[in-house]
Amino acid sequence: MEIQSIDHIELFVEDAEETAVGLRDHFGFAVAGRGGARTGLRGCESVLLRQGDITLLVTSATSPDHRAAEYVARHGDGVGVIALRVDDARAAFAETVGRGAVPVAPPETFGDGGDQVAFASVTGFGDVEHRFVSRGRSGGPFAPLIEESGRDRSGQGLFTEVDHFAVCVPAGTLDATVHHYEEVFGLRQIFEERIAVGAQAMYSKVVQSGSERLTLTILEPDASRDPGQIDRFIEAHDGAGVQHIAFLTEDILTAVAKSAERGVRFLATPQSYYEMLTPRLGPIGVPTEALRELNVLADRDHSGVMLQIFTESRHPRGTFFYELIDRRGARTFGSSNIHALYEAVERQRASNPTSLD
Repeated sequence: MEIQSIDHIELFVEDAEETAVGLRDHFGFAVAGRGGARTGLRGCESVLLRQGDITLLVTSATSPDHRAAEYVARHGDGVGVIALRVDDARAAFAETVGRGAVPVAPPETFGDGGDQVAFASVTGFGDVEHRFVSRGRSGGPFAPLIEESGRDRSGQGLFTEVDHFAVCVPAGTLDATVHHYEEVFGLRQIFEERIAVGAQAMYSKVVQSGSERLTLTILEPDASRDPGQIDRFIEAHDGAGVQHIAFLTEDILTAVAKSAERGVRFLATPQSYYEMLTPRLGPIGVPTEALRELNVLADRDHSGVMLQIFTESRHPRGTFFYELIDRRGARTFGSSNIHALYEAVERQRASNPTSLD
């Protein structure tokens, strides 16, 4: 089994139309289709969005027995499915179940010839499932009962693909989660670290597919230290889940400026951070003042420079947000910026404690 790419991400939300409008208006995604009672989709309404190589399916339940209803009741809006493109969904399902994955949906094939598409699902972490997807030579329709209005992937051209998912898991389960992804899905661990911020600390391990198109940054709190943001996520989300999705961009300054104009609110960064930026990193090819103006963070590893920024969480529980990341050679994940992120989230929490507690 080879994971070729992320086929799509399905968000389970309270209101699919409202969420889709936000993704369109704020981040420039193009609405590419819809599904619901009118198209024969039972128990839910879905909106399909695309931009670059990113495909999002936003789903809200119209029936209490749909999986999205249970998910939203327990977790609020969030990532319910990370769908993985493979050569053969049926074979991938059999292989991962044989390695210990719990089946969610058995293989189903729709269409024929070059328009054929197959789906099969197994459990991942928490209540997130992995849907294996294989498509015929022509790619075919996105999915049965989703009526596509077009296959335009450009959107506003701000983002190219999903860089990674940040996943929070309860204390004591990080190693088991990593082992599961290595043994069941064939991912490999490429990075690990322990990060301490004041009296809080967390552990992080990164696993990645051989194609390098699926990357999970898995975080657990250090239970020997004071409770922190990972602990609060686990409590508010009621278990493991995706804390944020990182969208890759080729021009973060333009992406941030345009997103901010459209109403996206980003976490602020202390001005002292920028005073130490050049002494810490040396020249990075971008004026420090431009980064300061937009609150963009910077880091460097042995391969190059990385620029990143995090949105404020608009989730009522404060448990889900987005990252914009611009890789200029760098392959790591901005470890030295974790302190700045922690400080920024703490300031947001202090200014609006109800939404983040």
